[in-house]
Amino acid sequence: MVPSGVRTGRWVAAARAAQRRPRVDSLGQPPSPESASTRAALYVHWPYCEKRCSYCNFNKYIPRGVEEGTVRNCLVTEARTLLRLSGVQRVESVFFGGGTPSLASPHTVAAVLEAVAQEVYLPADSEVTLEANPTSAPGPRLAAFGAAGVNRLSIGLQSLDDAELQLLGRTHSASDALRTLAEARLLFPGRVSVDLMLGLPAQKVEPWLQQLQKLLYHCDDHLSLYQLTLERGTSLFAQVQQGTLPAPDPDLAAEMYQEARTVLRDAGFRQYEVSNFARNGALSTHNWTYWQCGQYLGIGPGAHGRFVPQGTGGHTREARIQTLEPDNWMKEVTLFGHGTRKCVRLGKLELLEEVLAMGLRTDVGVTHQHWQQFEPQLTLWDVFGASKEVEELLAQGLLLLDYRFPSRDFRPF
Repeated sequence: MVPSGVRTGRWVAAARAAQRRPRVDSLGQPPSPESASTRAALYVHWPYCEKRCSYCNFNKYIPRGVEEGTVRNCLVTEARTLLRLSGVQRVESVFFGGGTPSLASPHTVAAVLEAVAQEVYLPADSEVTLEANPTSAPGPRLAAFGAAGVNRLSIGLQSLDDAELQLLGRTHSASDALRTLAEARLLFPGRVSVDLMLGLPAQKVEPWLQQLQKLLYHCDDHLSLYQLTLERGTSLFAQVQQGTLPAPDPDLAAEMYQEARTVLRDAGFRQYEVSNFARNGALSTHNWTYWQCGQYLGIGPGAHGRFVPQGTGGHTREARIQTLEPDNWMKEVTLFGHGTRKCVRLGKLELLEEVLAMGLRTDVGVTHQHWQQFEPQLTLWDVFGASKEVEELLAQGLLLLDYRFPSRDFRPF
């Protein structure tokens, strides 16, 4: 199925042919330093939603109308500009997030992917993920996204309890979520992820674990567990502050999380990151780039990126944030080719702190080989071998620091 009015481009056609090839789990194998500097992931932010959920403080907008043609052109322009600025030669993955990117047209997705493929090498089997909400993603629409080049879905299911979904301000019901999940699995077998939230106000352990067990009966090979964070400025935060809702119990949330880890392990899932579980090799290539401190470009309103601007002779990684408000972002892209609002050079210490913080979120940890890509002079033992804090964590069995090279040398238990 090809989206109405969309002429299938060369890359999209190749991607469709590659979608049914077997997946190979090669994550955890670090790239060579040379290849790491010439490749990146790409994040595309679609800022619009049907409504604002009660817990969400993301950069999103509820418009009366969207001039999608203008937004599409700006996304394409900014992608081209930042790819040239970065000097990368290969994009490993593309992630359409939001907001609710399943509200965008498949034509917009295809246009961005074709633009990327025209600028750099985008393998036909690259992971291309689209976040989707059940009410904006019926089966035919999901099929159209697949025809546009998407080969992986991340569904914002959040709960299988209708009362909880109403509390969260979601527009779908539990039955809507399960129907969308079933349709998605038929279209993208082995490539559908679902989100499930824990630690909601008044939520109890056993009913929540029953939700998880039910979800395991319906889900695919990837699941993300997220504990609710009460963010200032959200409706849920205000209700808790006013006493309308009880504050979430952190001890109960911790119990839910630990019980869920056991349930998912017994179901064959690998917990490859703090919040992410996969089986049958269905790890997220795109998110793995974040956790391994790889380069990534962010396009769209409020998107974040981290890359070295090699295209202009730069040698230092920069943290970039695009202009938040969509109309202002579009004006800047039209004038300058991109809407970068903030650009900060990362010092060596800042970068190494990110390597540690992100790597220790994973079950692989930080290997000697990975560390040396960012710090070739000092080893992990040079930096941490005499640390009292590390010594205490080692004694408690919470950390491993060994001499083996290049195995898993610095990781949490």
